[in-house]
Amino acid sequence: SGLATQGGLQDPLLLVVTCSPNVCAVQKLIGTNRKYFTNCKQWYQRKICGKSTVISYECCPGYEKVPGEKGCPAALPLSNIYETLGVVGSATTQLYSDRSNLRPEIEGPGSFTIFAPSNEAWASLPAETLDSLVSNVNIELLNALRYHMVNKRVLTDDLKHGTTLNSMYQDLPIQIHHYPNGIVTVNCARLLKADHHATNGVVHVIDKVISTTTNSIQQVIETEESLETLRAAVAASDLNSLLESEGQYTLLAPTNEAFEKIPRETLNRILGDPEALRDLLNHHILKSAMCAEAIIAGLTMETLEGTTLDVGCSGEELTLNGKAIIANKDVLATNGVVHFVNELLIPDSAKTLFELAQESEVSKSTDFFRQAGLSSHLTGSEQVTLLAPVNDVFKDGLPVVDSNMKNLLLNHIVRDQLSSKYLYHGQKLQTLGDKELRVFVYRNNLCIENACIAAHDKRGRFGTLFILDKMLTPPSGSVMDVLKADHRFSTLVAAIQSAGLTENLNRPGTFTVFAPTNEAFRAMPQGELNKLMGNAKELANILKFHVADEILVSGAVGALVRLKSMQGDKLEVSMKNNVIHINKEPVAESDIMATNGVIYAVNSVLQPQASRPQERGDEPADPALEIFKQASAVMLCVCPTQLALLLAAPVYSRLLARMKENSGGF
Repeated sequence: SGLATQGGLQDPLLLVVTCSPNVCAVQKLIGTNRKYFTNCKQWYQRKICGKSTVISYECCPGYEKVPGEKGCPAALPLSNIYETLGVVGSATTQLYSDRSNLRPEIEGPGSFTIFAPSNEAWASLPAETLDSLVSNVNIELLNALRYHMVNKRVLTDDLKHGTTLNSMYQDLPIQIHHYPNGIVTVNCARLLKADHHATNGVVHVIDKVISTTTNSIQQVIETEESLETLRAAVAASDLNSLLESEGQYTLLAPTNEAFEKIPRETLNRILGDPEALRDLLNHHILKSAMCAEAIIAGLTMETLEGTTLDVGCSGEELTLNGKAIIANKDVLATNGVVHFVNELLIPDSAKTLFELAQESEVSKSTDFFRQAGLSSHLTGSEQVTLLAPVNDVFKDGLPVVDSNMKNLLLNHIVRDQLSSKYLYHGQKLQTLGDKELRVFVYRNNLCIENACIAAHDKRGRFGTLFILDKMLTPPSGSVMDVLKADHRFSTLVAAIQSAGLTENLNRPGTFTVFAPTNEAFRAMPQGELNKLMGNAKELANILKFHVADEILVSGAVGALVRLKSMQGDKLEVSMKNNVIHINKEPVAESDIMATNGVIYAVNSVLQPQASRPQERGDEPADPALEIFKQASAVMLCVCPTQLALLLAAPVYSRLLARMKENSGGF
């Protein structure tokens, strides 16, 4: 049958099947009578709607076994459609064809296609429905069967997604959907066995008895009592014309019960806001028709609102975003399909900031803002962006709210509704606390001051939620102002003043300062410290080595980041065990923000490379000799004859002579 397993690997059983002619795979759902006559797009999953399946094999349509031969090599003679119905597992359809006087037509000449309900499909009809059909055999049953027929031969390859076929009952349309996973539906009935050829056409077995469809999605809403609230909402949002128009949509129709589950205040707010209401309804409309039988595993589908929903299944239940909330499925309409849902799906675009935050990993932040009396900024129509730290920041409890804390929280609310994808490096954001926050764009992170964005934005009706990895620390003065205000840096401040660098660190800029603490200076030998402090030029050189002319916050540090210091040498900043290191020295405190930079407290005085002790006095190295030393090490691996030839070369002879002059041999 040419099937293949996932990833190109082959199942040992499959090897037998592949080599056997006219053998088809059957995937049976364990514990049920449901069978999937599967193709290579779906059989290898071994699960349908989360339930395990068993793979078995049988002869493909129109073939049978021959004793002693592999597979099913013998082709069966073709019969007419009536006789074929009895062979393919649709004997009930055959029986009703006889009773309704359809038999002469499907035994006679012609070229027909019949979508024949299986025996189980007929048995699953409600008793009253079946009685009404069978008791009036001359009309209703005949009409029902003729609606399952098309007046031409149509094979599976001709069943294109989104097309319609004119039935033999008043030319009423039959809707065809051919999904990427290989499943084909006919008016949302799954095609079980396809392409059973007959002398006068073709038989496809389906898993339901299909019925005529004349109502649009809008007409379904208007005629269903359980959709009364939805009906009013659709009228208020002017979506009637869309739901009446041609197309192929899926409406996830919230029932009256679904609307009643929503808090009255929230529901009234959405119903009274035309834009939020339209977003809400569009979030319940999928861009394509999706019949329940086509869903055998989870998939993501786009809504008219531009968002996505996770549509899946669990056993017999359809799920939306992982929840089994579909009460009634596959109500077919002329322009799509309707599934009734008993929970309202409210998109982010119809929610307040407070609602967005309460449902995410920053719920503790909303409690914090509420305690500070700032809820009105999160629930009203003010256009703002909330910078909310993740719950882990408050794992030890919420801080006490005083006037300073309230001001800090106001600086976590930015004026205007932003989107992180439009933020740029160096951008300034104005807060409700009248502070200016800077945006830093790094290779691996997007940060606002010392805090970095930890998750995707959530954009609500009026506000956007940015989820941050820590509390913000707005800057409060220049680098020199911050250092002077912190008693840990009194020695450093004196050194900066002595070296004449005060003005540099007061001016506007983008500095990263690795600031040695008083403890760092005390750790130096006293003589070395006195010598350094007494030499303004050397002191300035050392201090400039502690400053880079770009802002690097800790959230941007990965395995290793190299910065050029103002002295000229490189600084290596790394992260080990969640601790920032500068030139392999641990940082005591990170992200002390200033208006013109960021400060890291370090408990050691960093030394430039040129200031470190050398192996050979103060004499500058001879580049030629250095090259020669390296070459000598390499030549240890060279055979003696080759080595002698190399050393005899003029250039090596001269280098050797210089080496002996400088070091007395080697």
